[in-house]
Amino acid sequence: MAIRYTREYDQILDDLSRAIATVPDFYDAFEMEAADWEELSDDERSVCVRTLADDIFYALGADPEIPVGTGTASYDASHGFIKVAATDQLVHVIPLRE
Repeated sequence: MAIRYTREYDQILDDLSRAIATVPDFYDAFEMEAADWEELSDDERSVCVRTLADDIFYALGADPEIPVGTGTASYDASHGFIKVAATDQLVHVIPLRE
């Protein structure tokens, strides 16, 4: 299964990156501790989050729901969006269609 989208891929990654950055402990994906994450520069953090967003996008093409830190990311093919559940009270919906 592949993710279907008509929006610009960079726009999707921008939205997905912002959503992932709100998930507590998302940097666990890099096997980092909070102190390690804090030591990175803003540019390094930005590159890491963008890389993770790209990895998550393609992973969702194989598995419609994956863990992200203490949250989850899921692909809803029927509605054309990716949902990032950062916490119980914070859910981001990233549209894949224009």
